Amino acid sequence: MKHLVKLLLLLLLISCNSKETKVGSIDVESHYKKGQTVAVVVPKEHPKLNPDNYNVAFLIMDGTYNTELTAPFDIFQHTVFRKNIKGMNVFTVANTDGTITTFEGMRIVPDYNYITDTLPKIDILVVPSAQHHLDTDLEDKTMIDFVKRIDTEAQFVTSHCDGAFVLAKAGLLGHAVCTTFPSDIDKMKTMFPKLKIKKNVLFVHDGKYITSAGGAKSFEAALYLCEYLYGKEVAKSLARGLVIDWNLEHVPHLVIEK
Repeated sequence: MKHLVKLLLLLLLISCNSKETKVGSIDVESHYKKGQTVAVVVPKEHPKLNPDNYNVAFLIMDGTYNTELTAPFDIFQHTVFRKNIKGMNVFTVANTDGTITTFEGMRIVPDYNYITDTLPKIDILVVPSAQHHLDTDLEDKTMIDFVKRIDTEAQFVTSHCDGAFVLAKAGLLGHAVCTTFPSDIDKMKTMFPKLKIKKNVLFVHDGKYITSAGGAKSFEAALYLCEYLYGKEVAKSLARGLVIDWNLEHVPHLVIEK
């Protein structure tokens, strides 16, 4: 009983003398005896990446639309369950360690902070649409510069819906044919009059860039990239897993042959 009372008194003393708690490698007991604050620092955990896979980064921010994020994320993540192919490590990147909130209210903790973290080499960058991709997001120089930097190393850069505006602002589509959300095509032509923007297609593949109309059709653009990388049977297998009737010949799209 005496030991219990001593323990309770010690805990009370600690709570009175401590103003902050973080994780660290210090002598906690001696610091508490001196009445000092104990800094306890919890290491940030990043996803475990298979070094034999493609690294696929999804650029997210407040206002990201759920479907343009989750549709391609689902398709790409399921590649790890297919045998004898180079699957995909999928992860999210943002400009914060804190939670981002999608347009629909889903809260997501990013896997990487592209401002402060050392990122793995990104093979495929995915830019889903977000609420302010037509205005204030395009003024975010740090984000635009990040996209430019990843473009120099990525094998593919893809966008869904108004994510194409980010690619255009970063100057990536100057020599490419592209598309975006159908009702925003005219606005994109006004903002970027030199771009070649196509209507009446669900996605366009030109070189390393794949731009899609977005929405539920983000599935099609993601399945196309999988068919391009892995072949028709793998793409059909991925589609069946998500109950999608996949036949590329039935999907309005444009591939620019180089």
